[in-house]
Amino acid sequence: MRALVLDAPGRRPRVADVPDPRPGPGQVLLRVRACGVCRTDLHIADGELRAPRLPLVMGHQIVGERVDTGERVGVPWLGGTDGTCRYCRSGRENLCDAPRFTGLDVDGGFAELAVADERFCLPLPPEDEYGDIDVAPLLCAGLIGHRTLRMAGDPARLGIYGFGAAAHIVCQVAVHEGREVYAVTRPGDTDAQAFARSLGAVWAGGADDVPAELDAALIFAPAGELVPAALRVLAKGGVVVCGGIHMSDIPSFPYELLWGERVVRSVANLTREDGRELLELAPRVPVRTHVTTYPLERAADALDDLRAGRLVGAAVVVP
Repeated sequence: MRALVLDAPGRRPRVADVPDPRPGPGQVLLRVRACGVCRTDLHIADGELRAPRLPLVMGHQIVGERVDTGERVGVPWLGGTDGTCRYCRSGRENLCDAPRFTGLDVDGGFAELAVADERFCLPLPPEDEYGDIDVAPLLCAGLIGHRTLRMAGDPARLGIYGFGAAAHIVCQVAVHEGREVYAVTRPGDTDAQAFARSLGAVWAGGADDVPAELDAALIFAPAGELVPAALRVLAKGGVVVCGGIHMSDIPSFPYELLWGERVVRSVANLTREDGRELLELAPRVPVRTHVTTYPLERAADALDDLRAGRLVGAAVVVP
């Protein structure tokens, strides 16, 4: 089969012929229909997240068709857990001590075929509601955005920092729930700002210009300096939720920014219940994903465009 292969961190991935994967016990073989591109893929490719083995096929927002039954399923970032640690036993499988991540610990979906743990394949909405390309970004950008929003409590005024794939989905959910959304983008990024306003944001601009006191801030950009920036405009009792798996160091800040029962917290991975909740909610909003597609032969270009900030919305690779 053809696949996008990462040989070493910092080296541009290449498309190559590799052996077809073979499912082991409890696994299913999938014919990949589409696979979303995530900033986590960049962190792996750039070596900020260490791959346990190389070469590696990345990609963890897989829409696939089971070869054995023809059923369409989704495969998210969390590809397996031990099921026995105290986190799994207490319903917190996202914090599992021995997790397996799709496109990191096991080969992912930037390929024509993939294997996945049957227990971690998610049922998808009907195709007449979400086609393969449209549903792929929900499987990580959507799920992490959903969990990040839920970790923020019940904010009336919500700031979203970094308006990419996750933000453009969670913005629609938040507006549907009646929240005021303030979209924080790179200074001067008028395309992203216009995109945010088109999705219902009441304001869009740079981090230094937020015009209102926020009840919560969701940070999707991997920039640690945004944490104190968000705290400066956060109401007492508010929460800053960091939604990324990797972030640059958070600079020191005066205690007075945290005082007033403000909270800074992170989101780690997702649970299968998060997946079921979002995939049931999305058609009711309805969430509409804004997608740029790339053929498998140009999958490395999708990573380059994401790194350079040339994308609006999400990117999806179609084998």
